[in-house]
Amino acid sequence: MIRKVYSSLDEFKEQNTGLGTNLPHSDDTGVLSQGIKIGDKEASNRLVCQPMEGCDGERTGEPGELTHRRYERFARGGAGLIWFEATAVLEEGRANPRQLYITKSNLDAFKREVEFIKNTGLKENGYEPLVIMQATHSGRYSKPNGTPAPLIAYNNPIFEAQNPIPKDRIVSDEYLDRVGEALIGGAVLAEQAGFDGVDIKCCHRYLNSELLSAFNRDGRYGGSLENRTRLLRESVKGAIESCNRGFTVTSRLNVYDGFPYPYGFGVAKDSSLDVDLTEPVQLINELYGYGVRLLNVTMGNPYFNPHVNRPFAHGGYTPDEHPLSGVKRVLDTTAKIKESVPDMNIICSATSYLGAASPNVVSAYIQDKKFDMAGFGRMTFAYPDFANDIIKNGSLDAKKCCICCSKCTETMRAGGTPGCVIRDREVYLPIYKKYCTEEK
Repeated sequence: MIRKVYSSLDEFKEQNTGLGTNLPHSDDTGVLSQGIKIGDKEASNRLVCQPMEGCDGERTGEPGELTHRRYERFARGGAGLIWFEATAVLEEGRANPRQLYITKSNLDAFKREVEFIKNTGLKENGYEPLVIMQATHSGRYSKPNGTPAPLIAYNNPIFEAQNPIPKDRIVSDEYLDRVGEALIGGAVLAEQAGFDGVDIKCCHRYLNSELLSAFNRDGRYGGSLENRTRLLRESVKGAIESCNRGFTVTSRLNVYDGFPYPYGFGVAKDSSLDVDLTEPVQLINELYGYGVRLLNVTMGNPYFNPHVNRPFAHGGYTPDEHPLSGVKRVLDTTAKIKESVPDMNIICSATSYLGAASPNVVSAYIQDKKFDMAGFGRMTFAYPDFANDIIKNGSLDAKKCCICCSKCTETMRAGGTPGCVIRDREVYLPIYKKYCTEEK
């Protein structure tokens, strides 16, 4: 059964009570308009455009026409922080032939894009958004030439079932050393391009994230927590040491995978799927010790259990829980992370399903110091000016909200360039039809 997103706060309240999810909410959303210090800089509000990959770059790695269009819309939209999408640091680690890929040779194109984003925000809203680049290696989801070319940390029977990936696709420790060097190099290039920071991406089962659950891997990158977190820790530490003091080094981090041990991180070491934050908290405290002061929290795997990280109204399968329960798990787990590292600025995820009620729910959490900033992902495709409407009106227009239909994801999985088929239909409906239906 399709469960639609919420068109009003009252509609949300009724179901929140009926389901017993008891998500907090506030009528006062003013906290979202408050500025917040991010390192030596300040975001003008608590609203974040999460990294939403458009698969619309040039073959050589620089932003393309649709990339430019998306970031113009995001910049005009008023969010204080724009988390720039997954940008590869190695050619073989690209998730598709159009994934952004930063190199010395295309650095000027990224410089122009960042400058354009900042100038557009300043002109339209009176302030420049902070812009953080997500540095990535796609690992088992690598497809640089359009066909799968996985590079994996270990074989995983949950994903591979009866078709295991050949063992020669398991990357060596020496290769992972090179990936770490490339991530650090990507951070340096990001700073040179004018970004305010870099995210050493460690989420959603891309290579860095997969290593967190490499319990059965041998060598320097498997087994112990120290080894499983080595790539992330050393890349973050190296980026901090290689970049200037005012440059933010952070991570979008999976704190819970939703897969059973020994194939899941942040999961109880029994047969359950219960959240166990012992290891994630230990890791985050180590990152804090290196100087990390901003963390973007997420969960799950968008390819396999997307209801965990982005609860949806309609998708490729029907989860055994209501989407509101999934939202609560993400937000409450994020709050537990904040409790463990109170001096670190924490960004939440999984807000789009809340629809028109989302500003009220995230405001309640932020008012109670459960986290510091509210991240919006799919909502940015549908409603790029969501931040301005929250700041100016204290609310969202239900007719502009994401409806969590998963068509953007469906388009991307089919090899197209994703966007909102419903709210931005002139551009993206033809793309959806081309890749996902027989209708031309």
